[in-house]
Amino acid sequence: MAAPAESYEAALAAALTDVPELGRLLEIDPYLKPFALDFQRRYKRFNQTLNNIGENEGGIDKFSKGYESFGIHRCADGGLYCKEWAPGAEGVFLTGDFNDWNPFSHPYKKLDYGKWELYIPPKQNKSLIVLHGSKLKVVIRSKNGEILYRISPWAKYVAPEGDNVNYDWIHWDPEHPYKFKHSRPKKPRSLRIYESHVGISSYEGKVASYKHFTCNVLPRIKDLGYNCIQLMAIMEHAYYASFGYQVTSFFAASSRYGTPEELKELVDTAHSMGIIVFLDVVHSHASKNSEDGLNMFDGTDACYFHSGPRGNHDLWDSRLFAYSSWEVLRFLLSNIRWWLEEYGFDGFRFDGVTSMLYHHHGMGQGFSGDYHEYFGLQVDEDALVYLMLANHLIHTLYPESITIAEDVLMPALCSPISQGGCGFDYRLAMAIPDKWIQLLKEFKDEDWNMGNIVHTLTNRRYLEKCIAYAESHDQALVGDKTLAFWLMDAEMYTNMSVLSPFTPVIDRGIQLHKMIRLITHALGGEGYLNFMGNEFGHPEWLDFPRIGNNESYHYARRQFHLTDDDLLRYKFLNNFDRDMNKLEERCNWLSAPQAYVSEKHEANKVIAFERADLLFIFNFHPSKSYTDYRVGTKSPGKYPFYSDAAEYGGHQRLDHNTDFFSEAFEHNGLSYSLLVYIPSRVALILQNVDLPN
Repeated sequence: MAAPAESYEAALAAALTDVPELGRLLEIDPYLKPFALDFQRRYKRFNQTLNNIGENEGGIDKFSKGYESFGIHRCADGGLYCKEWAPGAEGVFLTGDFNDWNPFSHPYKKLDYGKWELYIPPKQNKSLIVLHGSKLKVVIRSKNGEILYRISPWAKYVAPEGDNVNYDWIHWDPEHPYKFKHSRPKKPRSLRIYESHVGISSYEGKVASYKHFTCNVLPRIKDLGYNCIQLMAIMEHAYYASFGYQVTSFFAASSRYGTPEELKELVDTAHSMGIIVFLDVVHSHASKNSEDGLNMFDGTDACYFHSGPRGNHDLWDSRLFAYSSWEVLRFLLSNIRWWLEEYGFDGFRFDGVTSMLYHHHGMGQGFSGDYHEYFGLQVDEDALVYLMLANHLIHTLYPESITIAEDVLMPALCSPISQGGCGFDYRLAMAIPDKWIQLLKEFKDEDWNMGNIVHTLTNRRYLEKCIAYAESHDQALVGDKTLAFWLMDAEMYTNMSVLSPFTPVIDRGIQLHKMIRLITHALGGEGYLNFMGNEFGHPEWLDFPRIGNNESYHYARRQFHLTDDDLLRYKFLNNFDRDMNKLEERCNWLSAPQAYVSEKHEANKVIAFERADLLFIFNFHPSKSYTDYRVGTKSPGKYPFYSDAAEYGGHQRLDHNTDFFSEAFEHNGLSYSLLVYIPSRVALILQNVDLPN
């Protein structure tokens, strides 16, 4: 009988053989070695599923085009082909305007594996059977004889009529579909994301449109120096206040903002500006709506979801997908491809990945960092394999596409699939905004811990890229408020005018708002994200119309006019954000290796680090300025600086025509150093002009 050590070594050798580049992952992080068999099992399941798709469906390319056969389609002969998956149904029918809503005149034929199909031959005069813009329903006869009216899961356009709450399935087949005019921009070297919501993009109290966003917001984004837009709440959701996270129709672009063609024009126009566009994709759960959602589509609590308790998310009150189901895989992978190909999206932020990865969905879990928390029986490997398949599909179809996971901790989530990883390009650095909110809520400025700030900003897995952000939509939602409002609160209503006194509260708020965003941008990750409006210190919070606020739109808008008013101080923060992004575009610190932090001085409240041949110096002290403060640097050179300018709401305490020169004087373990003047609450960026950019 083999000794345990020999058995383990044999098993490890087998894992290294089965997973092509697992050895590289274990070399990067040796602490993952005890979990090599987990990576082996995951990879083998992924590979087996991919092989099964190849054997039974002709490959993932064909498998992921489910939208070409499911739903309803006009045939070349003028007929209509319809197909659905409803394994729990006793009968399936198509009804609508085209047959005067006769529920049973057009029955589907039952096929194997729960599929149903219907072919309606062409009319003698070859006119359209179902007109563009006409209404349809799938009629389901359940096994207990109940007659149910449903929207096809593959519906491409749904909208409510008048004041109706429920959505109608509307056949979308325009005579002149939108034709894209511009090619996709190349994958950016550095990722600067403008997180956006079309509906709240106007200062007016209403739902804004795709057209409004295209004409009014895209130029702002371009001017601010962002090279990527992340569009939220695009997948159709019947409940506006869900922020798009209770999806009812997965293939339909939300009709409350306009038509599918207008969304395509938005994406195309962004591409013309050199801006890529991501979709906030919600495959972690689905709305419980049955009349206009996926729930109970075939009359059972299963179909696309797990039956029983496993199919419900108790905290979100939503349904959970059965990721191991063949037709669910087809549906979700086809959904990914639909948004890439039909609308021209360049990538995805996958919502709720933590919930997907674990059977406990992250509820009540502290996640101490012990690796055992990310492996074993608590991991939902069905969901994990689906995410591997989705990343494989995306990067195979469009190698320049980018995927981002909303999860902080799972090891190898952003490692290549060939290493046993999940294949994401980035993950969200979700601990960073929580840290800033904690500091502002719980600590006096003089009690801020520099080491703790640096640790939070740099604590990420080696070679797994992160998107850093000081605040996103989550921090602005009702119950919380924007960083600017935490900093300046009620004084934002009275003292943001340049004609009013520069009070201590407003002064502190403007200076810290800039410093927080710059240090997050420069130190926190390999990409940066900002939620729309927060770049200029948007006041208050975000709250969608609902019963609890008398259906008010007052907080469901973005007041861009504030930054356009030359008499308001919002313009200073807007200018700073723009120039911060433009400087990154020139110097590429986000794509540079992680920064070397040379100083985190607790008493002085100073943080200094180098990245991309730039020296960043932050003085967080609320009152102390430092003359001839010595800061270490790795290179000799001449250092001009950029900060505290009047156009950023600064005090002009620095002469921008002054150059600093480093000298061969060792400091903080670095061979060179220089002496600088650092005013309180100021960030300096010093560039070695003797080095190439």
